[in-house]
Amino acid sequence: MSENENYTKAFEELQTIVAEIEQGEISVDELSEKVKRAAQLIKVCKLKLTTTEEDVNRILKELDSSSTEDELRV
Repeated sequence: MSENENYTKAFEELQTIVAEIEQGEISVDELSEKVKRAAQLIKVCKLKLTTTEEDVNRILKELDSSSTEDELRV
């Protein structure tokens, strides 16, 4: 998966893999590859969630700073 693929695609593929494993739809031969792929997808999702959280926190901090500066001017 390239870095440009988004969280939604990664999460959907991960859900598909989990469903296949739970339903026993994959052979033992495929299981190792599916688990490796799932681990990659989890990393993609985790990175995107962490990055998004950092972005939101930064934006909130900027908004809070802006509000504080506005209050000091009054």
